Amino acid sequence: MSEKVALLFAGQGAQTVGMGRDLAEQFPTAAELFQQADEVLERKLSEIAWHGPIEELTKTSNCQPALFVHGLVCLSILRELGGEFPIGGAAGLSLGEMTAHAAAGTFDFATGLKLVQRRGELMDEACSATNGAMAAMIGADESAVRALAADADVDVANINAPGQIVISGEKAKVEIAVGLAKEHGIRRAMLLSVAGAYHSRLMESAYEKLGAVLLHVPVQPPRFPVISNVTGAEVKTPIEIRRTLQDQVTGTVRWLDCIERLAGLGCDFFVELGPGGVLAGLLRRTFKGANVISVADADSLRKCAERLL
Repeated sequence: MSEKVALLFAGQGAQTVGMGRDLAEQFPTAAELFQQADEVLERKLSEIAWHGPIEELTKTSNCQPALFVHGLVCLSILRELGGEFPIGGAAGLSLGEMTAHAAAGTFDFATGLKLVQRRGELMDEACSATNGAMAAMIGADESAVRALAADADVDVANINAPGQIVISGEKAKVEIAVGLAKEHGIRRAMLLSVAGAYHSRLMESAYEKLGAVLLHVPVQPPRFPVISNVTGAEVKTPIEIRRTLQDQVTGTVRWLDCIERLAGLGCDFFVELGPGGVLAGLLRRTFKGANVISVADADSLRKCAERLL
């Protein structure tokens, strides 16, 4: 029986200097997509992705479009090398959900890229206007973290895997939550190195402005199931897609639910598209012995294509 493939697209934080450079050097398709991205954005995004410096690439307004382009470049080459394999579903972590929608034809490459660029700019603005932070809670269930978040007046940003949940909010309050974690039965709490409080109420200005932008984005029903971060279920209609992409800016990313939904759809071979291998790690925490491969460069893409063939 053939495997049912699920695509997983990387989120902010996965970026690395040099991402996609070897692909552009070895595959004309990749070079064309990076060039198209530079033309759409009217700036040299490819130079930042390939040569850095990392401080420049890490800016939300750079890393989000760079990861979007890189994920779609990886998919286009995988299609080239591995044929038109059927896709059982797709999901992306935060920004990666936009990439998943572009892969499914919800919007075209240029439309998606402009949307991602704007999303990054709006989130950068919200970070600059607030003093936010995020922290990972390791070894705790959701109810314990929600109780802690309520006590400290912060938000639950990500439910990534069993025992791995992230909180987000005002820096002083997040620091208090880290200090109170052990009292709530949480094994370990650690501040994350991020620019602001993503997926929290501190992103309200980005939420409002992105909603206005999304109203003017042409949206089609996806060609294969795309799982929403905020609902953990498939989104099908343009209204639903616009609403969930907006809600995701301030809402909880329910990544664990997304993975469980893809498994529920019968997906049994997961392909992570993007640098770092973070999503593969989360998947293995969720399903021991999960059938997953991470692709980010020419070698890993060739290996994955062989597997698909």
